[in-house]
Amino acid sequence: MTNSENSSRKRTLDQLMGSTYDKIINYAPEKPDRWLLVDTSEQRLFLVREGGIAGQWPVSTALAGLDNRENSGGTPTGVHRVAQKIGRNSLLGTVFISREPTGETWNQEWNNNSDLRQRDLILSRILVLDGLEPGVNQGQGVDSRQRYIYVHGTNQEDLIGKPVSHGCVRMNNQNIIELFDLIEEGDPLVIV
Repeated sequence: MTNSENSSRKRTLDQLMGSTYDKIINYAPEKPDRWLLVDTSEQRLFLVREGGIAGQWPVSTALAGLDNRENSGGTPTGVHRVAQKIGRNSLLGTVFISREPTGETWNQEWNNNSDLRQRDLILSRILVLDGLEPGVNQGQGVDSRQRYIYVHGTNQEDLIGKPVSHGCVRMNNQNIIELFDLIEEGDPLVIV
């Protein structure tokens, strides 16, 4: 990437962060010191603190693109909040079903088995999302929480950076563990 492209990307990200922060203020009870931005066009999640980027990680959003509707398979847009953090102190690769650990621990060798590889596993940590925008990502037919939309670890780490999920925001397992420890329940998360 050239210096000109880097500069243009930074300006675009700064503009996106500014407009997104303005939107958060409409839904947050107070101005947040810390918030998250998922930029689906870049397949990246940014941790924003005091107006600057404090961390960033590659993600995988939906193969179906952006779509808030129930059963769409899309990643829902808009302002959310981290409603619940699940998995504190769980081992890397802990398998979750219905937000509960199964007792299984995934490892890379599972991906050598095509049947196991095809499973869309929720691993290591879960950030449960609540939509905050009525009619957009909250309420009948579009509710992110009722759709079980999470940020979570995945068994398909080699696909991170590509839109291949069924609606959730997937992360590398080490990265979701790192992020989990940097944020709190209630932190805003915006998907664009």
